[in-house]
Amino acid sequence: MEKGTVSVCFVEGLVQGFAAKGFEPDELLEQCGLSSVILNMPHARVSVASYAMLLRLVAQILDDEFFGQDSRRMKVGSFALLCRSVIHCKTLEKAMSQALRFFALCLDDLKAELQHGDNTVRLLLRDVDRPAAVFAHETMLAFLHRLACWLVNRRIPVLKADFRYEQPLHADEYRLLFCQKCYFGQAATALTFDARYFSLPVVRSDKSLKDFLRIAPDNLLVQYRDRQGIGAKLQKILLGLAPADWPSFDDIAARMGSSGSTLRRRLEADGLSYQVIKDHLRRDMAIDLLTRSEGTVLDIASALGFAEASAFHRAFRKWMGVNPGEYRKAVLGGE
Repeated sequence: MEKGTVSVCFVEGLVQGFAAKGFEPDELLEQCGLSSVILNMPHARVSVASYAMLLRLVAQILDDEFFGQDSRRMKVGSFALLCRSVIHCKTLEKAMSQALRFFALCLDDLKAELQHGDNTVRLLLRDVDRPAAVFAHETMLAFLHRLACWLVNRRIPVLKADFRYEQPLHADEYRLLFCQKCYFGQAATALTFDARYFSLPVVRSDKSLKDFLRIAPDNLLVQYRDRQGIGAKLQKILLGLAPADWPSFDDIAARMGSSGSTLRRRLEADGLSYQVIKDHLRRDMAIDLLTRSEGTVLDIASALGFAEASAFHRAFRKWMGVNPGEYRKAVLGGE
């Protein structure tokens, strides 16, 4: 299971689909260690573990691996069947074409197609009859992009991401999930890729498929982790140290055998910075400690390397829109 957090807006989209099918979401949220109060906190975040559990429960209860986002159910077991049908394709191009045919058979309200340009391939989504929910678009893109990355065993960069709806509150999350170049209010929803990736060979086997399916769907609906990327390597170093001991930028560059300018350039190419990585790690650590430990806010501030509790309060309010105590109370079920 990946550590980290996701925006509560994804939880809200999932819960709305569940409720639209006539189910009461409060008990479901409680099973995942969440309170419905958190849905009224647009800047809140939940752990990947809680979100993954929520995804699994919704899929099981609805018997729908598209989580109630389509007028037709994608019955449990469909995704495994899809994967078995594509892992023996020779190239990513053939595998993705097969995957899109599969989704066309399973779903009625949303269709996906590949559009080929001179040097690009565009994964395009089309609504059928009525506009699909934002979460349906997010889910379909995540399914297809993460599946493609897994099939070739590498992260496939998205050159540009277009969305037919207006910019949502959690738009910053899109820049982590897809790419830095996200455009909203467009004619259609689409991801654009360099065409050369679609000629890559599919490298997965029946054995690796078993491991992949064991942790689906949560591995599909969070950011595909490029464990060899520069950001992942830097994050691994930081996670091995107490936040108070995190080195300066120049020191960590030297530790990674790089100059500061080279490291900065490589991070910028992935839409990252050292400060952003540190902020995201501290934010996720704070959420974990607030919801999974009994430490005081002062204890948590100290553990995260803040010299004063007031500095932690300011940082947390900037991240989440509320102070740490309010967040803890809301997530754990207080009013």
